[in-house]
Amino acid sequence: MPEKSEMPAADDRGKRSWNETAPGPVTPPQHVPVTAPPPGTQVAPPPGGQVAPPPGTQVAPWPLGQAAPGVAGPVAPVPYRPGPPPRRPFGWQRRWPGPTAPARPVVLGAVAVAAAVAASVVPLDRPGLGWLLAALTATAALVPASRTAASAKTGAGPAGTASTRTVPDKTPPTGTTPTGTTPDKTPPAAAASSGGRSAEKGDSPAAVRPDATGAPGRTAIRLVWAAATVALVSVGYVRAAGWLFVLCLLAALVTGALAVTGGRTPLGMLAAAVLTPAAPFRALPWAKRGLPRSGPAASAVKRGLATVAASVGLLVVFGLLLSSADAVFADLLASALPEVSGGGTVGWLFRFGLVGAGLLGGAYLLAAPADLDGLRVTPARPVRRLEWAVPLALLDALFAAFVLVQLTVLFGGSGHVLRTADLSYAEYARSGFWQLLAVSALTLLVLAGAGRWAPRSTRVDRLLIRFLLGTLTALSLVVVASALYRMQVYADAYGATRLRLVVATAELWLGVLFLLVGAAIVRLRAGWLPGLVVGTAVLALLGLAAVNPDGLIAERNVDRYRQIGRIDVQYLSLLSADAVPALARLPEPMRTCALRHIAATLPDDGLGTANLGRAAAGRLLRPALMAASPQDCPVPPPRRTW
Repeated sequence: MPEKSEMPAADDRGKRSWNETAPGPVTPPQHVPVTAPPPGTQVAPPPGGQVAPPPGTQVAPWPLGQAAPGVAGPVAPVPYRPGPPPRRPFGWQRRWPGPTAPARPVVLGAVAVAAAVAASVVPLDRPGLGWLLAALTATAALVPASRTAASAKTGAGPAGTASTRTVPDKTPPTGTTPTGTTPDKTPPAAAASSGGRSAEKGDSPAAVRPDATGAPGRTAIRLVWAAATVALVSVGYVRAAGWLFVLCLLAALVTGALAVTGGRTPLGMLAAAVLTPAAPFRALPWAKRGLPRSGPAASAVKRGLATVAASVGLLVVFGLLLSSADAVFADLLASALPEVSGGGTVGWLFRFGLVGAGLLGGAYLLAAPADLDGLRVTPARPVRRLEWAVPLALLDALFAAFVLVQLTVLFGGSGHVLRTADLSYAEYARSGFWQLLAVSALTLLVLAGAGRWAPRSTRVDRLLIRFLLGTLTALSLVVVASALYRMQVYADAYGATRLRLVVATAELWLGVLFLLVGAAIVRLRAGWLPGLVVGTAVLALLGLAAVNPDGLIAERNVDRYRQIGRIDVQYLSLLSADAVPALARLPEPMRTCALRHIAATLPDDGLGTANLGRAAAGRLLRPALMAASPQDCPVPPPRRTW
C-alpha cells in the first residue's frame, strides 16, 4: 500500500510560498521588515500574479492609491497631471531652428584660418589676386560645416536641421493601460512603415521632405552657386576695371547667399537675403558652445597656439638679424611682408572680423539649413475668363501695331525717320530706348500677374493662356530687338560708353528672360524659372567680363575715329588699364594723350594686388609714350550724359 504523501497545511503553504525564494533560515512572516517605497512610486505586482500575505502579517501603510507587495486587490492608477505645454516656435524658429549640437572645433579653426588669410591678402582699393585667394580659402573653410550637415541628415552626427520635421505622437504609448502594461501586438513591419501615420508625409523623425532645403539632392545646386561665386570673384584677377569688379562682387554676395541657404522659390531667395546677414548673430552662441574648455580638444588647441607662437618668435628674431646683415635680403623681406602700422593693423582686424563673421554665419547656415522651400506664395483665386483675356487681347493688339511700325522703320532706314519724325536717326534712336527698356520690364510683370490669376482648370483656359501670353511674349522679343538696334545706332553716332554697354547687356538679358518665360508658358509650369533668372543674370555679367568691356569701348571708339575722325580722348583716358591695348592703336598725339593718365595711375602690384589686365598694360606703357605735352592733346567735344 503506497504511502500517503504528506500535504502541507494551509499555513505552511502560505509560509513556504512567502519564503521559498529567500536563502538561509526561514523568518516568520510576522517578523519580516517592511520598507515603504518612495512617495509617488508605482509598484507593479510580482510575477505570476498577486499573492496574499500569510495570516498575521503586518502591512505597512502606503500612499493613497497604491498597495504593498503581495497585497491582494487591484492597484489604482496614479492620476495623470499634464504639465504646461511646450512653447510653440514662432516666426523663423519653425523654419530655421539652428543646429542642436555645438560647433565642431575643426569648423571654428577653418573659419579663423580663412578669415586670417582674407585679411592678409585682400586689397580694398583695387581688384587683384587676393580676392580670388580669399574666395577659394573661404569655400574650403565651409566644407567641414557642410559635411556636418550631411552627417546629421544620415544619422551619423547630431541632428537638428530644419529640413527634418518631427511630429510628436499625441497618442499614449502602445500597450499601456491604467492597470499595467500589455504587450504591443502591432507587427514590427507595420509599426516601422506607419509610425502612427503615413511615413510618406514626413512624420517620421528621420523623414526629409523631397523639396526641403537640406534634402540630399540640393548638394549639386549649392555647388553650382558656389562655383558661380568663385567665378565672379575671379574677375578681379583677370580684369582691371573697378566698376566691373564691383558689379561682380555684388552678384557674388547673392550667389554666395544662395550657396549657403539653397533657396529656390522667389520667397526663399528673398528670405536668403535676410537670413545671411542675421546668421552671424545667431551663430555666436553656437560657436561659443563649441569652444573647447577641457579635454583632448582643449589640449590640442593650446599646443597649436604654442606652436604658432614659437614659429612667429623664431621668424621675427632671425629675420631681423638676417635682414640687418644683408641689404638685398632686407629688400626681399620688405617686398614680401606687409607694412606694419597702426592703420594697417586696424584695417587687418576690421577685415578679419568682417570676413570671420560672414564665414561663421555661412557655417551656421550649412550646419542647419533653413527650410526656405516651404515659403511659397499662397495660390491666388483665379479670376473669370473675360476679366483677364480681354485686357491681354487688347495689349497684344497694341504691341502688334507697334511692331508693324518698328518693321517699317527698320526696313525704311533713316530716310523714313527724317521724313516722318523730323529727327535725326540717332536722336530718334536715343529718344525711345529707355521707354522700350521700361516696356520690356513691365511686360514681364504683366506676364507674371496673368500666370498667377488666369484660370487653367479647363482646356479652353489653357489654350487661351498659351495663345495670349505666347503672343505677348513673341511681340516683346521684337520690342527687345528694336531697343538693341536703337542702341547700336546711337553708339555708332556718338561713340560707345560704359553706360550704353551695360544697358544694352541688360536689354539682351531681358530678351533671354522672355525666351524662358515663353518656355514656361508652353509647359504651364514655372517652378524652375526663379533659379534660371538669377543664373542667366550671372552668366550675362560673366559674359560682359569675358568680352573686356573697357577694351571693347576703346576699340569701338578707335574704329569710329578712323572712319569719321572724331574721338573723345578725355573720356577714353579715364578708362581702366584693360583699354590700353586698343588705345595703343591711336596715332600720335592722340595715343599719348589717351595713355598718359592711365600710366600715371598704374600702381605697383604685389601678390595680393596682382592683376592680369594691369600687367599687360604695364608691358605696353613705356616712358617713350609720354612725349606729348598737354597742349598737344585735342579738346574733346561736349559729351552726352549717357
